[in-house]
Order: sequence, then C-alpha cells, then structure tokens
Amino acid sequence: MTDQTYFDEIIPREGTDSYKLKYLKEICGRTDVIPMWVADMDFRTPPFVMNTIQRRLQQGILGYTCTNEAYFNAICQWNRDEYGMEVRPEEISYVPGVVSGIFLSLLRFTEKGDKILIQEPVYHPFHLVPEANERRVVMSSLRDNSESFEMDFDRLRQDIKGCKMMILCNPHNPAGICWSRETLREVAHICAEEGVLVVSDEIHCDMLFGGRRHVPFASVSEEARMNSITLQAPTKTFNLPGIVSAHAIVFNPTIRRRLFSFIEGSDQDLGNVLCYDCTTACYSEEGREWRNEMIKYVEENINLLMERMAKECPQIRPIRPEASFLVFLDCRKMGMTQTELIRFFADQAHVCFNSGHMFGPGGAGYMRMNVACPRSIVSQAIDQIAAACALSFKL
Repeated sequence: MTDQTYFDEIIPREGTDSYKLKYLKEICGRTDVIPMWVADMDFRTPPFVMNTIQRRLQQGILGYTCTNEAYFNAICQWNRDEYGMEVRPEEISYVPGVVSGIFLSLLRFTEKGDKILIQEPVYHPFHLVPEANERRVVMSSLRDNSESFEMDFDRLRQDIKGCKMMILCNPHNPAGICWSRETLREVAHICAEEGVLVVSDEIHCDMLFGGRRHVPFASVSEEARMNSITLQAPTKTFNLPGIVSAHAIVFNPTIRRRLFSFIEGSDQDLGNVLCYDCTTACYSEEGREWRNEMIKYVEENINLLMERMAKECPQIRPIRPEASFLVFLDCRKMGMTQTELIRFFADQAHVCFNSGHMFGPGGAGYMRMNVACPRSIVSQAIDQIAAACALSFKL
C-alpha cells in the first residue's frame, strides 16, 4: 500500500515542458508564483503505471497497437465494482481524450447552427468546442444556493427547448458537485421529453470524498441509459493526462452504431502504444488502493484549506468539493473586479489560479485552485494568501 509520505515528495517540473509552467506568464503575467491552475497533479504517476510503460517500451518497437480483451474487461469490471453499472465490451470505444469525445459526439449528432446546452459555471471546453464548430451555446445557469450550486430545473426546462444536445458535467467541474440520482433522473426525463441527447463528462468520477459513490448518468433510468453518451478516463485520477486515454460508453444500439462508426471512420479509434496498458493497470486492485490513498491525502489538503481560510482569510470562502482536487474559491466578499482578483492572487499572494470567469458568467467573483500537490505546497500557498489578505484588509 502507498505510504502517505509518497504524496509529500516535491518533484521539480522545470525543464519538462510542463503546461502549467510554460504558460504561467500568459495566464497571470509573471512566473514567480505557485502554479495551482492546470488540472493535473504534482504527485508521481503511480509506480504500477510506470512499470507498465517500461514493460511496453522493452518490446523495442513502438508500432500501431490495438485494443485487447484485458483493456475492455478492466473497464467493465471497474464500472461494475465502483458504480454498480454493467457494461459490455461492445458498448465501449476508445476516444483520444474526453474533450475529443465531446467533439466527436458534437460532429456526429449535431449540425452547424444547432443549439447545445451547458450548465454554467462549467469546464470551459464545454462552450469552446461547440463555438469553434459553429454551434450555438445555450448557457443554462446553475443556481447559487449560498453554499455551492444546484440545478435550476425550471430554467433547464425553459432553456432546453430547441436544443440538440446537452453536455453534462458529472461530477461537476469547477464546483466539485456529485449530482444525486434524483437530480440526474430529472435531467434525463427533461432531455428525453425534448429529444435532447446527453453527453456526460464523468472524468472526475473516481475521486469522491466522504465515502460517496459516483452515480453514472446512464445508470439512473432507462431514459438516461437510452439517450446518453458517457465519457470516462483514468487520466485525471491516476495522473497520466499526457498518455491521452479515454473511452465512450453507449448503451443505445442506434446511437452506438452511429458514434462508433464515425469514430472509426475518422481514424480516432486507435490509441497510442501505451494507453491501453495504462488504462488496464489503473483499473485494477492495485489502482484502487493507490486511488484510495490519494483521496485521503487530497481530502486532508482540502480540510487544511477550509480550516485556515475560515480563520485567516474570511473574505475567501472555498466551496468544499464532494469530488475532485479542484476547489472553487468564492472571493466575492473581497469586493474586487475579476481583473483585480487575478492581480491580487498573482501580484500579492504570488499564486496562479484559474479565473472563475472562464467557466461562464456564474463564475464571476470566483477563482479555481488545484490542491493535488504536496501538503507543504498547499500550506505555503495559504501562508502567502493569508499574508496578502492581512495587508489588503488589515486583518
């Protein structure tokens, strides 16, 4: 079993072409900041993944590589054990990333000018991908309930009319919400009534806190099962986004034939030489043990953030996530514009977060923080934020 000190190790990422370091200047205007914006981890990728990669490299030829029985069986078993959802191998297709899965679904089932519904504030590619492909994005806002966000079904029923597709974030990014079975069932019913196909991004589904269990959208009802495309990936949970491995699960045979034939016909069904083995390694008992230890560590980071912000920076209210290592910070009590918030965190606190406005209008006044890093880094970031708040607000 992984020792918790495993996650304490600080691993230098300078000189590795790390995305979160390369674009610091562009994001926050300076480089002397703690980078806590990009949604990957600063923990070592699990040893069983690295060993799997090493074994594959030792074959000596990095040729075209196909899916295999172990890959499909691992996905099926993981869904059965983790979520109680039965999946057959023929209901699965490799896709080159969850966002690519959204893109391929969009191209296959919608046309230019069609309306695509998203629930903002939400992961920014949900609007960037449709807009780049000349679809019209309908932003159906989540409701701010003073603690987090929740579905506004009256608004959803109104906004969904005339749409061709809904892109659902389950669990939600950036607020870390685990949607309940009842909530998802209502979404499924509304979309089925209006003939709107649901594409469910479930990449954060394996990082739930407090003993929660992920509820796949397709599992909540027959309406959901027959009117959805589920996108999953091990890459977020096991810190291997650079491997690029995701998969689509489709139960409706008509939707499945249309999507999977399109994926194959556009030559997007063949992953790289490492991705299938890595997925299989993650969806295993060894992977489950590592994941559980990682969750414990990240949850303690979140606890530390919640406790210290309440005491030392009461103007900043972190929304406690139910899932994932991303924390949405409610900074509205600071009384700053979004530009001022960005500059405060970069220039005074010397930390780099994602600006909440990138997730939609409902993200105004928020920042998103990644706490999947050694606790010493989280503590240092809090120290710097607290010092900046003390100067700005005379605490």
